[in-house]
This record gives sequence, C-alpha cells and structure tokens, in this order.
Amino acid sequence: MLSKEVIMTKSLREQVYEYLRRKLNMGELKPGAFLNLNEMSAKLGISKTPLREALIQLELEGFVVFYPRRGIMVNPLTKKDIRHAYEIIGALEAAVILSNFDKLSSDENIRRLEEENKLMREALDRDDFDTFYEHNIAFHNVYLNLSDNETLIKTVMTLKSRLYDFPRRKGFVKEWEVISTGEHETFVGLIKDGDARGASEFIRDVHWSFKVQERFINIYYAEAEAAEKSAR
Repeated sequence: MLSKEVIMTKSLREQVYEYLRRKLNMGELKPGAFLNLNEMSAKLGISKTPLREALIQLELEGFVVFYPRRGIMVNPLTKKDIRHAYEIIGALEAAVILSNFDKLSSDENIRRLEEENKLMREALDRDDFDTFYEHNIAFHNVYLNLSDNETLIKTVMTLKSRLYDFPRRKGFVKEWEVISTGEHETFVGLIKDGDARGASEFIRDVHWSFKVQERFINIYYAEAEAAEKSAR
C-alpha cells in the first residue's frame, strides 16, 4: 500500500503516479505488459479513480497506451520512438541555447559546463555509469535551466526519462560516452568563441542527431535488452 506520511502534501494521484514511475524505472512493469487495474487497486488499497488518473498522465508522457477493450499496456520503446525523441530534444535544446546565449556564455556558466564534463570523464574512468548519467543531465541542465519555458523543459526531461530511465538501463557503451564528452568540449569551445548559432546547431545536428549517433544507439539498446533478458 502507499505511504500515508505524505498524503497531506501530495494528492493520491501524485502518489500513485510516483509509485508507478518507480516501478517502471526498476523494470517491474515491463514493456509490452498489460496492467490489471483491479489487481493494482487492490494491491495499493485505493480506488481505481486515482490509479486511472495517474495512468492517464503516464499515457500523455508516452509510457503507457490505453487500448479499448484490451486494457493498458506499458509502451515499448521502438527505434522510431528513439529517433523522434532525438529530433525533439535536439530542436528544443538548440532553441534554448540560441535564445539564452548571452546568459549561457557567462564565465560562470562556462565554468559549470566544464566542471560537469570533467566529472563525467572521471566517472567514465571508474566505469561508474550512474554518476556519469547524473553529471550528463546536469551538463545539459546548465542551459536548459536558463529558459523560463517550463513546458519545454518538462518535455525534454520526460523524453530523456523515456530514453534512459524506463526501465533504467544497467550499462553503457563506453566508446559512445567518451565521444559524448568530446562533443561537450566542442560545444563549450563554440560558446567561448561567441558562436551562438554554431553551438545551437552542433547540439541539434551532431549531439542529438539520430543519424550521427545511430551506430551507438543500436549497440546501446541491443546490449540493454540482452542484459534485461539475462537478469530475468
């Protein structure tokens, strides 16, 4: 059952939503599986209304799909989904960079970008993917957080969760991540040169280009799928 300790600060729908996100993250709700509302509401000790409301929010974010007369399925991540996510993230991050370049190019923000990328490299040296991932998100958040467009930021973060967190991938392709930190260095160099358009286009057309990254995308998701199957 859900904890009653936070019920005064969070609605029941929010608690159910966070519970389901954790289950997706842990791989306990597997892609392609159909969810039984009756069983879930009984297990959680709640009515089906907040459960359905939470699942509607997850459907809007792309994590589940409602099928009439069949039920609610945990949405598998297809190659087409990945390509679309890369296109959207690249376009939105590029727009943020271009519209906030004066703030992004400050000495403080350049220092923060360089520090996060340094921490990413150190995590790679230790084969510590969880720490690498945290600093990778933090690197991109240096410029995303300069935007006051909350819908844009939520869209980007939801898509990144869709790509990497549901379920949370257990490994990584080290060559890809080394190249990624190199791309970060190139990006920072463009900012230092005052090249707003170049920095924006580099993030969109290289760093978040599905075509450029496709070789590693194929390896990463194939390895992740194999690791998940062997763990079952």
